[in-house]
Amino acid sequence: MGVIIRDLIMVTMAICLISVANAAQGTATFYTPPYVPSSCYGYQDNGVMIAAASDAIWGNRAACGRMYRVRCTGPTNQGVPQPCKSTSVVVKIVDYCPPGCQGTIDLSKEAFSVIANPDAGKIKIEYTQV
Repeated sequence: MGVIIRDLIMVTMAICLISVANAAQGTATFYTPPYVPSSCYGYQDNGVMIAAASDAIWGNRAACGRMYRVRCTGPTNQGVPQPCKSTSVVVKIVDYCPPGCQGTIDLSKEAFSVIANPDAGKIKIEYTQV
């Protein structure tokens, strides 16, 4: 019985490491309402757990509707030295963050607030498509 539990723990750990290894690194900022119209859905309301994609993931609208799990990994400046909360958020890409965008993913303020202190303005993140 102990061997089965040990093997199960090893498999679980490997799966966790693989998911972490596949996470992309980037930065996140946030934007505030109104969230419509959006580049992907016009005036359709998609709630508040949403985001705009920068050129890094936009893919000429291919990102529309994709879901990403986003986790804060650290600060980008000295303004808020420890901005991260110990959680992640899943967001739907509904908009485009045009050239000059300050982050890889521009989260709604509500989504940003789940993972970090909004006073930070910009944070380091890891993100994976779900």
